[in-house]
Amino acid sequence: MDLLALEAKNIKAPEPEKKTAPRPKPKPPKKAKRIVYFEVEIVDLKTKEKLLLLDKVEPTATILEIKALFHKSYPKWYPARQSLRLDPKAKCLRDEDILQTLPVGTTASFYFSDLGPQVTRGTVFLTECVGPLIIYLMFYFRLPFIYAPKYDFSSSKHWVVHLACMCHSFHYIKRILETLFVHRISHGTMPLRNILKNCGYYWCSAAWMAYYINHPLYTTPYYGQQQVNTGLFIFLISQVGNFSIHVVLRNLKIPGSKAKKIPYPTKNPFTWMFWLVSCPNYTYELGSWIGFTVMTQCVPVAFFTLVAFIQMTVWAKGKHRSYLKEFRDYPSLRSSILPFIL
Repeated sequence: MDLLALEAKNIKAPEPEKKTAPRPKPKPPKKAKRIVYFEVEIVDLKTKEKLLLLDKVEPTATILEIKALFHKSYPKWYPARQSLRLDPKAKCLRDEDILQTLPVGTTASFYFSDLGPQVTRGTVFLTECVGPLIIYLMFYFRLPFIYAPKYDFSSSKHWVVHLACMCHSFHYIKRILETLFVHRISHGTMPLRNILKNCGYYWCSAAWMAYYINHPLYTTPYYGQQQVNTGLFIFLISQVGNFSIHVVLRNLKIPGSKAKKIPYPTKNPFTWMFWLVSCPNYTYELGSWIGFTVMTQCVPVAFFTLVAFIQMTVWAKGKHRSYLKEFRDYPSLRSSILPFIL
């Protein structure tokens, strides 16, 4: 009995079973979000004929991507040549517009119109500037068949004529260099017909001015050297100011970004014009041609300056309205092109 009691003591009591934590129930797999695809119909703006029906277009597709899909079916109409709009009388949609943000249902109709053959804006700007530069020099050197034969390859006796040629050439060389190295052109192309219209205007105007300024019977300004110096001073100051504004506008645009910012003056005094006008580049451009008009005292130059002022005013007012619409905190003191006036 003692032996059995001793063995019983040596037997350890069974340890209580440890409770194990219950395993978490596996989460049910998330249901994939249902993508609502769009059906896009492209209709000819003029004939109202259905050109293409795109099925299952993703809602995040941009207008540029829709143009690319349309281009696959109609290779002759590359994206830059296409204009798509929601209504025949509405504005053209931008390439970056997203389908699902447009005021359309899951079935969207776009009206297509052909913008015609396109050329790069850089090509247009360069052609606009190279033409006047060459044409003016043709009159300055008095090539044959321009004036009377006895004046062929002759030189003017008036110093202001040579000064005018230098200023005119400087202006267009500056514009060419700015197009190549300063301007960041946001829109890639424009219709080919624009190059014909723009070049016709600039080239013919340059020929008209150059014919009279370099004419053998040209008369110098009424107030002589003082008037020439005044015009030259206005011209040079305006050219420097115009270049300064172009540099500011260039620095606002970050390569690859389409974010827009309000332009403000910098430490450069020529940029302080931004306190008063929205488009000081046009203000300085106008000043350049006013100075050239005063320096040459030539009626065709004055007429060209007036027409340029009217056109630049239209552009400046449009840009000013765009600034006011895009930025709530836009400076209220600014005018479009002329401080406190226009």
